[in-house]
Amino acid sequence: MDPVLSRILLLVAYDGAPFCGFAQQTNAPTVASTIDRAIAEIDPTATRIVGASRTDSGVHARCQPVAFTSHKQIASRGWVLALTTRLPHSIGILRAARVDIDFDPRRHAQWKRYRYRILRSQVEDPWLTDRAWRVGQRLDVELMESEARELVGRHDFAAFRSIGDQRTTTVRHIRRVRLSPVASDPRCLDIEVEGDKFLYNMVRIIVGTLVDVGRGRLAPGAVSRALASLSRIDLGMTAPSAGLCLEHVELDVWGNDAWPDRAGGAPV
Repeated sequence: MDPVLSRILLLVAYDGAPFCGFAQQTNAPTVASTIDRAIAEIDPTATRIVGASRTDSGVHARCQPVAFTSHKQIASRGWVLALTTRLPHSIGILRAARVDIDFDPRRHAQWKRYRYRILRSQVEDPWLTDRAWRVGQRLDVELMESEARELVGRHDFAAFRSIGDQRTTTVRHIRRVRLSPVASDPRCLDIEVEGDKFLYNMVRIIVGTLVDVGRGRLAPGAVSRALASLSRIDLGMTAPSAGLCLEHVELDVWGNDAWPDRAGGAPV
């Protein structure tokens, strides 16, 4: 008799600085390959994980859903505790649950929220080196907010992607773009972008464009021009990866028999 298969959904957080992105690679350390090795120590026959989103080298995540299939009949709590002891401190398992055997987090993602942090300072801060993009010029935040409003809605974002993105469908729905100072550190400015799907480097191009408008390197109206022309040349730079974090992926299915009941172990 074939062993019973279980499909496990994990919510993962990670510091992206030590890794060359999320997706598996054979010649570089990645988040996925590190988790795969930890799972293989528990079940060598388990499948490789599939994530809801691919993040680039240096990009962080606070809620990245991943799924894999295992022959082991291990409770959700057991997966969380066993993987935690086998993973570096830069990767945390926030939650585990059981899902249907054909569950793929990419198909169940309803929307995603990214947060990009900018350090407005003329000097370096070593505590934020891998967490924020330091911009030394003064930023006109009101001008940036005006530019950001043009992004909201359903548009063809063909201009807002790097050359490596070969997808033929480039229409996306941006639900919200919000700029807000960080209460604990007024030097920092967060840009949150929430949408149904994203193209390759789309958020970093959005941020780079807003910053270039805000510091006077790019004429206002860049977003509208690029949405009309569909040309990358109408936009600003691609912001560095270190300031970017995948904050949340909303799923339509969160699984059963979850542990902890709340992601991250927050008390009820």
